Amino acid sequence: MIKFDEIIKYAQDYANAMGPKKIAVANAQDEDVLKAIKEAVNENICKPILVGDADKITELAETIELDLNNIDIIDEKDGNEACRKAVELVSSGKADIVMKGLIDTSIILKAVLDKEIGLRTGNVLSHAAVFSVDTYHKFFIVTDAAMSIAPDAEEKRQIIENTLTLSRALGAQLPKVAVICAKEKVNPKMPATLDAQELVQMQKDGKITGCIIEGPYALDNAISKEAAEVKGIKGEAAGDADILLMPDIEAGNILYKALTYLANAENAGIILGAKAPIVLTSRADSDKAKLNSIALSVLCSSFKGE
Repeated sequence: MIKFDEIIKYAQDYANAMGPKKIAVANAQDEDVLKAIKEAVNENICKPILVGDADKITELAETIELDLNNIDIIDEKDGNEACRKAVELVSSGKADIVMKGLIDTSIILKAVLDKEIGLRTGNVLSHAAVFSVDTYHKFFIVTDAAMSIAPDAEEKRQIIENTLTLSRALGAQLPKVAVICAKEKVNPKMPATLDAQELVQMQKDGKITGCIIEGPYALDNAISKEAAEVKGIKGEAAGDADILLMPDIEAGNILYKALTYLANAENAGIILGAKAPIVLTSRADSDKAKLNSIALSVLCSSFKGE
């Protein structure tokens, strides 16, 4: 089973062969974020551009022993402008990835969606959390646990499309999407099951390509072949899902935190749907999760560029 250390190794290999990806950090004067950047630099997986209050960045760098000699700093004390400058570095081709520093998520996303300098693609933005657990035989993606509150079938189509490049970068040639609901049969009183039915039909009609979509699936059928066999489910995603499409943000968030805190699962998360990956780490995330998220963004950006 592939572990996150191997993703870091892939990112290192890419940097050695093609040069490191550049990551623009918006409002970078945040100790936790700079610690993650320090680890990423030490692992040689990216080249940071720190945008924010240069004095505070320098002070924090000294505290955590981050060597700034080969790191570009753009002094911008206004948080809104720091976000705009970081995003513009990516939209102008001077950087490959955006990372959130000490700033509200809404502010950096406003810059990402800015019509003039932003990274719009036409798709909704969605969060993809990648997990590695000892009880499952490969990486899997949980989406969406942080961005889309109550997506309808059309928005779920876009969320699926957002995850496909990432899933392929993790090794799935034809990603298997399990549309997660509370039960396996379509029930008019359960809107998520109707969405699942519609998404399966979209794939059959060629409106969604490059993946296999099945559902409605209860969670056990998507991740356990034994559970699927007991219930007579024989789909290709049964017990072998690459992507778990959650019905809404509540279900996604609960699963995300259950895996993180109860199962001690190793994880990473990025925002997809823009022209470049966006790293939004939480203060509650471990240092390893932050490093994993940076490495994942590098992997996704490298794969997308091929």
